[in-house]
Amino acid sequence: MLEFQYYYIFCIVAILLIMSVLANKLSEHFNIPALLLFLAIGMFAGADGPGRIIFNDARVSYMVGTTALAFILFSGGLSTHWKTIRPILGCGISLATVGVLVTALLVGLFAHYVMNFPLKEGLLLGAIVSSTDAAAVFTILRSQSVGLRGKLQPLLELESGSNDPMAVFLTIFMIGMLKSSHVSYLHMIPDFLIEMSFGALVGFVIGKSVPWAFNKLKLNYDGLYHVLGIGTVLLTYGISGWIGGNGFLAVYVCGIIVGNSDFLYKNSLVKFHDGIGWLMQIAMFLVLGLLVLPSELPKVVLPGLLLAAFLMLIARPAAVFLSAIGSGFDFRQKLFLAWVGLRGAAPIMLATFPMIAGYGNSKQVFNLVFFIVLSSVLVQGRSLMFVAHVLGLNKRVTPRTRAPLEFERTEALQSDMSEIEITALSPAVGKKISELALPPDTLIMLIRREQSFVVPKGSTVIEPDDCLMILAEPDAIRKITADLVPEEGPAE
Repeated sequence: MLEFQYYYIFCIVAILLIMSVLANKLSEHFNIPALLLFLAIGMFAGADGPGRIIFNDARVSYMVGTTALAFILFSGGLSTHWKTIRPILGCGISLATVGVLVTALLVGLFAHYVMNFPLKEGLLLGAIVSSTDAAAVFTILRSQSVGLRGKLQPLLELESGSNDPMAVFLTIFMIGMLKSSHVSYLHMIPDFLIEMSFGALVGFVIGKSVPWAFNKLKLNYDGLYHVLGIGTVLLTYGISGWIGGNGFLAVYVCGIIVGNSDFLYKNSLVKFHDGIGWLMQIAMFLVLGLLVLPSELPKVVLPGLLLAAFLMLIARPAAVFLSAIGSGFDFRQKLFLAWVGLRGAAPIMLATFPMIAGYGNSKQVFNLVFFIVLSSVLVQGRSLMFVAHVLGLNKRVTPRTRAPLEFERTEALQSDMSEIEITALSPAVGKKISELALPPDTLIMLIRREQSFVVPKGSTVIEPDDCLMILAEPDAIRKITADLVPEEGPAE
C-alpha cells in the first residue's frame, strides 16, 4: 500500500511537470505569460479543481518559494552581463529600492484611506506587491521576436533581479510591526542598511571564491561541478541569513560575480542553473497554485480590482518617474517602464509570510495578492506588445538558430568559444576574414547568418548581423570583442 502511494505521488509530480513544460510552449503561441499557465495548472490540480489535491500548508509553500527564488535569482545573476548593466546601474538600483518603497507606501496608504484597511495591514499589503517580475515580459517579447530599444531591456532585467530583496525586507518588517508594538518605523533605515550590506558582502566574497575553486579543484566527474554550484547557492543564502544579511540579495550578487568571471566549466554551470531555474519557477508556481482556492476569489474581486488599478495606473508610474529622475531616459521610455511593472510569483510567495506568522487576516491578504497578480499579468502582460509598438520602443529581433557546436573549457584546454555579434557599426563589416588581423591561435569556427550557418574561409566577407563563433584564449576573445564590437551609444 505504501509503495502504491509513492508511485501515485511520482506520477502526479511527473504529470504536473510535463503539463507545465507543454504550457510554456502554449504561452509562446498565445502571448500569455508562462507563470499564469503554471498557476492555472496548480489551481486545476488543487482542492477546487478536478485534481482534488488538498494542500494548505503555508510553511511548505514558504520553504519551496524561498528555495526556488534563491536559485532563480542566482541563475538570473549568472546571465547578467556587467557590461550591459553598468551604464544603467544607478537607475536600476534606484528602481529596486526607492521604487519599491514608493510603491509599497502608496498602495498601503490607498488601502488605508480609500478601502478602510488598518494602516499597518495596508502597508503590509503594499510591501508584498511592491516587486516586479520582468521574466514574464521577456517571455512575451521572445515569443514574438521583439526586443526593446536602447537600454530598457538590461534595466528591466536588473530591476527584476534586484528588487525582490527590498520587498522581502519590507514585508518582514511590517509583519514585525503588526506583531509587536515595540518595533518603530525609525528602525527601518539602519535595519535595511545592515541587512543589505551583509547580504551584498556575503554574495561578493563567495562569488569571488567560486571561480577560484572551479579552477583549482581537479574533480574526476564533471557532474560534481554542478553539485558544487547547488552548494554555492545554499551556502550563500544560509550564511547571509545566519549573520543577519539578505539572502536573496546575496545569491543575486554572487550570481553576477560568478557569471562575469572566467573559470573552467563555466558554460556547463550556466546551462545547468538555467535548467534548475526553470524547474524552480515551475515548482514555485505549482505549489502556490495549489494553495489558492478559486472558490474564495469572488469575495476579493472588487477590492482586488481597485488595488490592481491603483497599482498599475498610479503607484507604479509614480515610483518609476521618481526613481528615474536624472537617468537620461525620456518620457516615452519612463512611460513604458511604468506599464511593464508586472507582478509575478514573488508577491504570491511573500503573501505566505503573514500566514506563517499567524496573522489573523492573512488569508484575505493572500487572496487579494493573488488576484492583483492575476490582474497584472492579464492586463499588462497582454497589452505589452501594443504599448511598446505605440510608444515606438520595440524593435524586430531575428530569431537565432541554435548552433550545432558546443564547447566546454576544461583544465586540459585553456581556449574558450565565444559568440560575437557584428553590428552595422562594426569595423569588420565588408572585410574578408583574412583582413581582420585576429590574434594568433584564433579560429572562427562558424558564422551564423540569419537562419543558416556559413563555414568560414579566408575569403568570406563579414556582413552586418553576422554572429562569429570564435575559438581562442580568453584574453584574445576580450581583445577581439573590443576591436570588433563598438561601444553602445546613449539610451535611445
